[in-house]
Amino acid sequence: MRIELATEPGDPDRPNEDYASVALPASGQGGSLVLLDGVTPPAEDVGCLHSVPWFTARLGGALGELSVSRPDLTLPEILAAAISRTADTHRDTCDLSHPRTPQATVVLARWDAERVSYLVLSDSALLVAGPGGAVDAVLDPRLDELPAAVCELRDAVRALPRGSAERHALGREYAAAVEALRNADGGFFTAAADPAVAARAVTGTLPRSAVTALAALTDGAGRWVETFREGGWADCFALLRKDGPRGLVERVRELESADPDGTGFPRGKRHDDAAVVYAEL
Repeated sequence: MRIELATEPGDPDRPNEDYASVALPASGQGGSLVLLDGVTPPAEDVGCLHSVPWFTARLGGALGELSVSRPDLTLPEILAAAISRTADTHRDTCDLSHPRTPQATVVLARWDAERVSYLVLSDSALLVAGPGGAVDAVLDPRLDELPAAVCELRDAVRALPRGSAERHALGREYAAAVEALRNADGGFFTAAADPAVAARAVTGTLPRSAVTALAALTDGAGRWVETFREGGWADCFALLRKDGPRGLVERVRELESADPDGTGFPRGKRHDDAAVVYAEL
């Protein structure tokens, strides 16, 4: 079995909000992978004493433990239990009802001798390779299906010069429009403090014989496909197989540095936290 992980902060002066882990039970029967992309909070108060890395470490740790210790639970049940466990650790000190309480995107996969199960919530990606070489991308499309007015506002923000007062003002308007759609019907969902969100995830199960390898990417690494258009998901998987997660992250950083102001490839941040897990089963 080949397993590789890589993660790198988008800004060396800020903590990395991504989380990645792989768990292999002592029994040797199967395993699981966890990938989280913490949602960067606004500068104003969000009702919580804790940082996003604090949250992703606890949620990720709970997901890893439950995914191998509770084979009787489905992945949505595991996510719901992990969210509840994490919320309980700071329910008495923080306002968990705040819409920007710490939260994260989720990729969770678990395999044994018979099957491979997966769960994707929000805009991280899971790539699944089969024995014939085909690669399928499991994606939660809801962030790509926001109302047209919100998408137009995003494009208008990215067309303005980075650092300008106009971009800052319009960016706040765009952020407010997106926030109104977070964890709301007709919008998109992330794992925060409400375990009910687990039912919103994209899930599925495949025969173990149909899967030879898995790769999970936060959107900072997925920029290779989604922002810079270097190739499709199958091409991205081929790069991972050849150069590993570190090679993909390094290539993304090269592309970002070649377009520092986002002129050629508009994006919200010059660099983003990036994390990748690659596992050949």
